[in-house]
Amino acid sequence: MARELVYTGFMSLDGVVDSPGGTVEGHRSGGWVMDTEFVPEAFSLKGEELADTSALLFGRRSYEAFAPIWRDSADHAAYKDLPKFVVSSSLTDDMLIDGWGPLTILRSADEVAQLKQTEGGAIYIHGSAELARGLSEANLIDRYNLLVFPVLLGAGKSVFSRADRDKQTLRLRESASYSNGVTKLVYDVVH
Repeated sequence: MARELVYTGFMSLDGVVDSPGGTVEGHRSGGWVMDTEFVPEAFSLKGEELADTSALLFGRRSYEAFAPIWRDSADHAAYKDLPKFVVSSSLTDDMLIDGWGPLTILRSADEVAQLKQTEGGAIYIHGSAELARGLSEANLIDRYNLLVFPVLLGAGKSVFSRADRDKQTLRLRESASYSNGVTKLVYDVVH
């Protein structure tokens, strides 16, 4: 049985996933998640994911943004010893950050497909919109865990392709809405 590949992210109502936590990626509205009232139950999905995650998958830019912060973060301590995979055509082993558990560089969607065929549990993609979009187009994403925020950003990275492609059907697994306007949407991809 193939491992499940899950994209998880914060998303604006108009589908933007760019710079939710800050301006490091350069989006002019970076940090938009912090502008929404904090309601703990709206973020319960993130705790549930921690228990389900057996490996992490990143694109190069998201890896470079998250690794130095998450490596030493108490909030992300559960991720420290998990296997991590970075999909990049340019990253080299000497560019990887020390002290953040096992790291492997993958070079293509084909290598991600091979990873999915190995033993183990769910593999989670955090950030990495361009990577997730490419993996979706290759029919490798199995589930989307989305927290949709009540904000319209107009421009920025989206995890969903705007290319003319065949329809992809999703099945709602779980949903909830919260007093701060955030909506949890968990969709399984129908393969």
